[in-house]
Amino acid sequence: METKRITIERFSITAAKPFVEVVSAIAAQVSHPDMRQFVTDMQAASDDQQLQAVVNNAVGPSDLMEFMRLDQGAVIRSEVGSDVPNVMRLLIGNPLTMRRMAKHVPDAGSYAPVTILVDERADGVHLSYDRMASLLAPYENPQALEVAESLDSKVESLLLSAAQ
Repeated sequence: METKRITIERFSITAAKPFVEVVSAIAAQVSHPDMRQFVTDMQAASDDQQLQAVVNNAVGPSDLMEFMRLDQGAVIRSEVGSDVPNVMRLLIGNPLTMRRMAKHVPDAGSYAPVTILVDERADGVHLSYDRMASLLAPYENPQALEVAESLDSKVESLLLSAAQ
């Protein structure tokens, strides 16, 4: 049995814009493929070139796609009532980016796609992201870290843009 301690760096920014506008700004920069069709198309790819084409056709202008959206605020409101602020967890990524990390550090598959948390608080709408480079740093693989740092840059640019 092995246990590895990982220190996580969290990137966080606060937006003055309303929650709906922030989530919409993120949504405008990532694609939203029909995930069932996407998986079917990936499985039907007969070689790596076709697989890459499927993924490249599915990602948005940020080179990212949304895999899932979890409305955590709705789940909390179901128990405590309508006064609960909005909380949304977005799972975004790019399967080719994950592959470029996981071929060097298989555990990278545990962290991809990445999570963006968007939540309302008294001081504004918070956008948070745990940096992939911090998650992969303990594995000491320069190739995986280079890909992770590039991913971090894309995600952080997305969040900065959405917050403006």
